[in-house]
Amino acid sequence: MVTAIAGKGTPEADWQSWPGLHRFPALDLAPCVRVVLLAPHPDDEILGVGGLLRQLSARGAAVEVVAVTDGEASHPSSRSVTPHRLAELRRDESLAALGVLGIEQTAVHRLGISDGGVAAAEPALTAAVTDLLAGASAGTWCLSTWDGDGHPDHEAVGRVAGRVCQRFGVRLLTFPIWTWHWARPEDPRVPWSTARAIALDADTHAAKLAAVDCFATQIRPLSPAPEDAPVLAATMLDRLCRRTEVVFT
Repeated sequence: MVTAIAGKGTPEADWQSWPGLHRFPALDLAPCVRVVLLAPHPDDEILGVGGLLRQLSARGAAVEVVAVTDGEASHPSSRSVTPHRLAELRRDESLAALGVLGIEQTAVHRLGISDGGVAAAEPALTAAVTDLLAGASAGTWCLSTWDGDGHPDHEAVGRVAGRVCQRFGVRLLTFPIWTWHWARPEDPRVPWSTARAIALDADTHAAKLAAVDCFATQIRPLSPAPEDAPVLAATMLDRLCRRTEVVFT
């Protein structure tokens, strides 16, 4: 069952005051030579693991991004921007953000699955991910949203990633996005025992913040109208723009 996402969520101050957040073991990046990241929507790849992507790329790993949807449904009632135009803007924002991270040569595979409809398209998504991971060499990692994250698209992508990675023996690392909103420190629904931390140095953290700023359609109003309000409020960004990223192994 998908976890309900409502209200302002758990304040970042609560997370920072939780000792457990600061005790996750560090993720060893050395084994990774290729990373395939599955992003349900444009911005998930940056918000979740933008710093990790930058660090892996700097170490010489080949980075590929699978853009599952184009995020056209983020403002369903907008009278300012059509879904088609919003999809165009979000694609451009994602590419700009990757450029800011210094990995503009990233291969991006766009699947064009309907925003909000990933669960219904799991067979198509499975086929696409299978094509990318079949015969993957040692050192290939797959990054995906966690299959318990609370957003239906995020969870569907996580399920597919889990099945395909298990089939081909690819290492899967999943990352939380909305979990930081609905969960609480030590929440038993979250697999904290598998969590690993990625510390972001000052340059990487600054690059991630600049990359997040590329997503104008999500962090700034499309217009003064209520239906065009930002999707990502400041409280959400506080939780996702820390000096440390977290993945589940």
